[in-house]
Amino acid sequence: MTNGVKFGAFLVASLLAGGSLAAQSGLAPTADGRIETLARPSADCGGSALIALSNGQGQSGAAGKGQLDLSALDKSVEPCTDFFTFATGNWVKQNPIPADYPSWGISEEIDHRNKEILRAILEKAAADKAAQAGTPWQKIGDYYASCMDESAINAARSKPLAPELQRIAAISDLAGFQAELARLHTMGVNAVFGFGSEQDFKDSTQEIADIEQGGLGLPERDYYTRDDEQSKKLREQYLAHVTKMFGLLGDDSAKSAAEAKTVLDIETRLAKVSLPIVDLRDPDKVYHRQTVAELAAGTPHFRWTEYFQEAGAQPVASLNVAEPDFFKGMDAALGSVSLDDWKTYLRWHLIHSSAAALSQDFQDENFDFYGRTLTGSKQQLPRWQRCVNSTDAELGEALGQYFVEQQFPASAKAAATVMVQNVIAALRDDLQTLDWMSPETRKKALEKLNAIDIKVGYPGKWRDYSKFTVSRGPYVENLTRGSQFEFARQLAKIGKPVDRAEWDMTPPTVNAYYNPLLNEIVFPAGILQPPLYDPNGDAAFNYGATAAAIGHEMSHGFDDEGAKFDAQGNLKNWWTDADLKNFNDRGDCVAKQFDEFEVEPGLHVQGKLVEGESIADLGGLAMAYAAYHKSLGGKPDVAKDGWTGDQRFFIAYAQSWEDNLRPELARLITQSDPHPLPIFRVNGPLANTPEFHKAFACTEKSPLERPAVKRCRIW
Repeated sequence: MTNGVKFGAFLVASLLAGGSLAAQSGLAPTADGRIETLARPSADCGGSALIALSNGQGQSGAAGKGQLDLSALDKSVEPCTDFFTFATGNWVKQNPIPADYPSWGISEEIDHRNKEILRAILEKAAADKAAQAGTPWQKIGDYYASCMDESAINAARSKPLAPELQRIAAISDLAGFQAELARLHTMGVNAVFGFGSEQDFKDSTQEIADIEQGGLGLPERDYYTRDDEQSKKLREQYLAHVTKMFGLLGDDSAKSAAEAKTVLDIETRLAKVSLPIVDLRDPDKVYHRQTVAELAAGTPHFRWTEYFQEAGAQPVASLNVAEPDFFKGMDAALGSVSLDDWKTYLRWHLIHSSAAALSQDFQDENFDFYGRTLTGSKQQLPRWQRCVNSTDAELGEALGQYFVEQQFPASAKAAATVMVQNVIAALRDDLQTLDWMSPETRKKALEKLNAIDIKVGYPGKWRDYSKFTVSRGPYVENLTRGSQFEFARQLAKIGKPVDRAEWDMTPPTVNAYYNPLLNEIVFPAGILQPPLYDPNGDAAFNYGATAAAIGHEMSHGFDDEGAKFDAQGNLKNWWTDADLKNFNDRGDCVAKQFDEFEVEPGLHVQGKLVEGESIADLGGLAMAYAAYHKSLGGKPDVAKDGWTGDQRFFIAYAQSWEDNLRPELARLITQSDPHPLPIFRVNGPLANTPEFHKAFACTEKSPLERPAVKRCRIW
């Protein structure tokens, strides 16, 4: 579903987005929260500096099509002490973060180049005013043109929201509140909770209705409850932000301050009954199939049948109630919080979700908190890049068709598919010889591995946007219609067989994912681009930089979450008791290792939060290494540029994570994202990898060689 969070595999960006209307701010999610993503910490939160990456002469100085960036190495640092800094240290020194980015790294480089390509496509489409109505070309061109019309957007200020604000003001009872809440949900406004469709965890062939906790303006529940001084200060800054936003709507200072306090009080109440972010990673804790009658019995103040009807859903008999205690707490709040306070809350979430599509003063204030305060970005993205982001978010497969025509030939798809198959073969070999797994569990694991669906580049069938009307009129109206289109598309799935051909990322996306409910790994064309990947490049580089990412996604099928789903994508235990205990103990080893990492004084990585991603990093690295040697076909490991093949493999892996992060973003990721920071995604798994220790002649005294008794190994 499009609202809420499942399995903890979401980008930081998705934590900040208030709904689909936030897409144009650059803070929209790139994937459904239910899936496990590679999630490099780019987040489209900023960025502007024009970078000529097409010829390899970008800001990074890396002319690296399929080869190492030797200029990035910091040889003053011992590889066995801090390999991340050794492999990327000079790059970090030479690449300060652009003012409009919270971080800058190789993924941002690729993303920026992809956006430049998309910009050229969109500008050509926008200039074609004779485009045939209803075609993808007309829709992307008109959408982009409406987003780029700053004069019209600034002249309108918040007037496009006036009808909705009037509807909120006219609410006179809980029934009216509920009806308006349903309407706002269709518009992509994340108020109170999320509603949509979801694969049934226990019958992965079917789509069912799903409701999930939501309704917060801060990244997640603990931002409302932590008592440290930094958290208190952030809440004060949030309160000031909400106050200013109400002021921009025309409310006087005293009223705006009172309204902001009301919003914070309601959101705090919702946060306190929300499931903690670590628990959201456990599929057993977010699957509770109930009849509507059972749901209604625990929420007497909410009329669910009427809500579903108002939202446009067909009659719902049963659904997944992801967090039952949240909905009981929500209902208690409906019975005790005044209607006027709820109306104030709805006004806030409408303006919060829409802010970056309104006039410049709303955009500036929205950025000041969600960009500057939360991520450390110094200025907004240029308008063209925000509009490219928004078009990709709302019409991604219409736009993506033109991207892949230019950037992803059939030969690139074929080469990437071969690499995926080689990594699968490496894991298959490992599973057949794994010393800690019994034959019974091994058989089930191989069955699951052999059933993985591989998707590379782009969908086999493009999404139909015929029901999404796009014009050159007010931008916020296009956004609203886009949200309504997507909401209706999701609801139309309920009660129907799952469409296994559907993609959850757009083709230009610089990311990848594993979906346990479909048992599939998906690699968009956007990430299979130089300098990270070149089908004609050095094998050691491609396997270290790209095959490790492939292995990462494959490992998600066997991490602490994915391992709970069988070959068909059903939530079902396929392990023997002894094997499951052994597996969980090995996962705990990884979690404990990451608990030791300190981001800043007093702030440690949350081992259980990052366990799944860290298992996937460790497993992916091992698979890629084995696949690399398999690709050599018995030929010797040839040295190149003064480095052996194994050394190039590990350097390439580290350089695939090269990144400069602002401390605000590092803090946000650590507190809210199941993906560790890049330095830990490199040094963490390498500390457990004997082949790395051998390649760089590390000794038992080396900081990156964990003692054998503490070394973590799963695959």
